[in-house]
Amino acid sequence: MATTLIRRAMNMTSRFRPPAAAPSSRLLVDRPYATEPEAQKVEPKAAAGTNMKTFQIYRWNPDNPTTPQLQDYKIDLKECGPMVLDALIKIKNEIDPSLTFRRSCREGICGSCAMNINGCNGLACLTKIESGPSETTITPLPHMFVIKDLVVDMTNFYNQYKSIEPWLKRKNPPPTAGKEIPQSKKDRAKLDGMYECILCACCSTSCPSYWWNPESYLGPAALLHANRWISDSRDEYTKERLEAINDEFKLYRCHTILNCARACPKGLNPGKQITHIKQLQLTGAA
Repeated sequence: MATTLIRRAMNMTSRFRPPAAAPSSRLLVDRPYATEPEAQKVEPKAAAGTNMKTFQIYRWNPDNPTTPQLQDYKIDLKECGPMVLDALIKIKNEIDPSLTFRRSCREGICGSCAMNINGCNGLACLTKIESGPSETTITPLPHMFVIKDLVVDMTNFYNQYKSIEPWLKRKNPPPTAGKEIPQSKKDRAKLDGMYECILCACCSTSCPSYWWNPESYLGPAALLHANRWISDSRDEYTKERLEAINDEFKLYRCHTILNCARACPKGLNPGKQITHIKQLQLTGAA
């Protein structure tokens, strides 16, 4: 009888015993935490890495007309965007506000930031910064008069573009008064590869013939636009346009070197369009 009472008492006591802690909770409670200095001794923090890049940039100031020079600027690419224009903006904003260059859209549409980057003409906003420790050299468009630093005088280039009369010219009124002039899809497709030109001058300033005869040779960009209007089915001055550029220097200084096609940031081929004009001159097409 006594044995039975003792067993009952032991069972009642066991019901109120607190549950044993789970192994994981015991680990959490017993886990020691190191202070910050102690942790640094065991596993020091990795220092924020840098990726320094040197940019050699052409400098010339008309207010102090000394010999042009290349000036070095070092920037951390980890704190800069991926394009050459990003580097130029960072240099101007943070290092040297006197650095002068043109830029506008940053999307390869306006053509303002055309310059020579590592020996090749291109748009700074579309040209990626080359990886590696080698220096990046940036100079103005070649064989152009420099206004300041990377800004060149585009007056002659725009005058040549204006000379080809880049607008629609007609002798007859539209088929429907007050309405647009219709054009078939086939005729519209003939303008592809020409209307996309943004007049950045990368092609013309890469052409040796343009270097040698900049005042008389129209250059790849102007001739590409001339062919754009010659090929337009809505234009009625094809014969007059062909006669206007049928000149030993205006047209035939092109020797199909095709530097223009390699330099064009929009992937156009001005040399192909110039060849088409020459073929039309040969056949007497009007």
